[in-house]
Amino acid sequence: MSQFEKMTARQRKWMFYLLAIFVLGAGFTPYPRIFLGLLLGSIVSFYNLYLLQKKIVDFTDAAANKTPTRGIGTVSRFAAAALAIIIALRMEENFHIIAVLIGLMTSYLVIMIDFALYNIKHSSKKEG
Repeated sequence: MSQFEKMTARQRKWMFYLLAIFVLGAGFTPYPRIFLGLLLGSIVSFYNLYLLQKKIVDFTDAAANKTPTRGIGTVSRFAAAALAIIIALRMEENFHIIAVLIGLMTSYLVIMIDFALYNIKHSSKKEG
């Protein structure tokens, strides 16, 4: 298993953990609108993370084989985020719009935390 595959598996695992926490928060706290907004945004963010990881694999394969390549799916990821915002605006009684926006950023937060933890773990191995 390549380092990229390990990284993507870790990031997806952490996203699933976050989604589970948001589901529990929506069901068992007095703030279901906020947690449902976080859940909606995080689901779209997870979908965007999956698309980005898949497009990067396709892009690197095309570059390695020197074949023409398409983009990395920016428009489809923006469209998914716009769809989440439209859903939140149409069903404002169920979703908190700010929470949806924060949820849309969760995959980037997961990527940054994963990167930091990986660097901390591997820098301590190099020193020892």
